[in-house]
Amino acid sequence: MYSLEQAQDLISETVRNLKFNDEPVELYKPIHYVLSTGGKRIRPVMTIMSANLFTEDIEKAIKPAMGLEIFHNFTLLHDDIMDEADVRRNAPTVHKKWDQNVAILSGDVMAILAYEYITSCKQEKLPQVIQVFNTTARQVCEGQQYDMNFESKNHVGVEDYLKMIEMKTSVLLAGCMEIGAIIGGADDKDAKLLSAFGRDIGMAFQIQDDLLDTYGNQEVFGKEIGGDIVANKKTYLLIKAIENAGNKQREILLNLFSEKTANAKDKIKATKEIFNEMNIEELTRKLALKYFENAGKNLDKVNVSDEKKKGLRHLANILLSREK
Repeated sequence: MYSLEQAQDLISETVRNLKFNDEPVELYKPIHYVLSTGGKRIRPVMTIMSANLFTEDIEKAIKPAMGLEIFHNFTLLHDDIMDEADVRRNAPTVHKKWDQNVAILSGDVMAILAYEYITSCKQEKLPQVIQVFNTTARQVCEGQQYDMNFESKNHVGVEDYLKMIEMKTSVLLAGCMEIGAIIGGADDKDAKLLSAFGRDIGMAFQIQDDLLDTYGNQEVFGKEIGGDIVANKKTYLLIKAIENAGNKQREILLNLFSEKTANAKDKIKATKEIFNEMNIEELTRKLALKYFENAGKNLDKVNVSDEKKKGLRHLANILLSREK
């Protein structure tokens, strides 16, 4: 069995050795750039570790795992355009380093490359793998649209938010786990349990990500702190605050989020003051923990030894306690 660290090293080495076409340089250089800026490589690692539960021959899972990583980075590249984000992983976003047209076209190529890598799995597994990936990719796009809709929507409830992050973030981790299990030779029941594990970890991960956007350290987190507040993102923190607020607090929050403000620092400061008054940070951590615990229950049911599951438990613990 591969440990978490061994799986991470394998993926990092594979990313370093990725080679695409040399020409046109303007098309492929941004792809190398976005893949080389780091990131946690959670998705390919989860794919590898899921396959490894059922087979020692993880070589057959490496290219599909890389396809999922390429797809994930493609979505980030386009998300950054839509969010008008300047920084990703403490580096300029592609549309800032080059321009928007370059970012769009390079992202399009990344989506095609993702399919090339994912479809390199064995022929007998291909129909299942493609079905899972197509469903996952479509849902990720649906989640991004919900996220954009929420920016101008007057009322977003907690359930609306949870559905959005499930589609935008959680389903991709679920898809990675299920695809890895399929490639490794799992039966349908275990593949679905691992999908559920990935889904719940994804929910905890995104809730934690939203928390870090407001309460994290920019140097550690890799993105500008308070970006969600400035962009009027309807995160769990804001939704729960509006839900729990008194009349005056609610009025202040609604005014702050009625339009994008030119004075970002003041908006972030005022919003955090209200969050702190209502203990929103702790409420958000509790919700993330709930999904983390559900993930563990699904992993418990997978029909392999507890020893084999240690790596995934370790990864889950790291994701819940992360600061970046």
